Amino acid sequence: MSTNTLGRLQKVELRDAWASESSDFTPWLAQEENLKLLGETIGIELELEAQEKEVGPFRADILCKDTASDNWVLIENQLERTDHTHLGQLLTYAAGLNAVTIVWIAQRFTAEHRATLDWLNEHTDEKINMFGLEIELWRIGDSQIAPKFNIISQPNDWSRTVQQAAAGGEVSAHKQFQLKLWTAFKQYMEEKNSFVRCQKPLPQHWTNHAIGRTGVHLSSVVSTWNSETNDKNPEIRVELYLDGPNAKQEFAALQIQREIIEKALGFPLIWHNPENKALSKIYTRQDADFLTEDLWPKQFEWLRQRLETMHKVLGPIVKNINLGSTE
Repeated sequence: MSTNTLGRLQKVELRDAWASESSDFTPWLAQEENLKLLGETIGIELELEAQEKEVGPFRADILCKDTASDNWVLIENQLERTDHTHLGQLLTYAAGLNAVTIVWIAQRFTAEHRATLDWLNEHTDEKINMFGLEIELWRIGDSQIAPKFNIISQPNDWSRTVQQAAAGGEVSAHKQFQLKLWTAFKQYMEEKNSFVRCQKPLPQHWTNHAIGRTGVHLSSVVSTWNSETNDKNPEIRVELYLDGPNAKQEFAALQIQREIIEKALGFPLIWHNPENKALSKIYTRQDADFLTEDLWPKQFEWLRQRLETMHKVLGPIVKNINLGSTE
């Protein structure tokens, strides 16, 4: 193809698309497809809760849930460069909420505000996560305007977790091994261009993956206890984990479709619904010596394939669960 046919990117002023932050930009960003674009940029699947929402004594431009963790995500918008007023609001949110991700979007970040977010990410614990993003608009010729988010500041999850472990002496050698495993798995999924996103690696025996509904998520699990033989023998699992207020009803609604679901998946599932617990889960498992690092690539591939299949089959079903169908 001749280079003469290529277009030229032209930058568009933000105010040409959105005259007002509150009346134009915030409603635009709150639309599902635009929250999806934002979520893809920061690696979090977002589910809208409200616009201009009161959160205790605070008021956020956009309030979302991280569907993998059910934690709050607060979004503050500016169509101009960052200012101290918005920084103060963000600090108030962080001080008043136990677990929150804060996303500050602006036309341009000053060097001072970028440095402040970097400092906060280094000195707060893992329950507070700060993202700073600049937004741009571009077009080619007479094409539609396209938005682009650029990350200016973000949490450094690996260094933060390691620093906390070293400072507090809280993380055992086995926990550090789990952190190493999930960090390697996240990298593996990204290298394979998997559409299933991994949450930030943590020193625990599972890692979560959003599936599009609050209170429900996929989990990758490594366990030294075998769920099939009920003895100490390592295994890996992929679970659909239901832990919201409607977990039991959602489980029942899925169980009605068990035959259809398992046929579509191409493999059987274990349906676990303990009466004395609020949670329920549906999972697939495999014996696997995950304690031997040389075996990780094969195990990671099994997890990837099961995750992607379960996400494709169960994702649409989960999003459209009709709780009334269980009656």
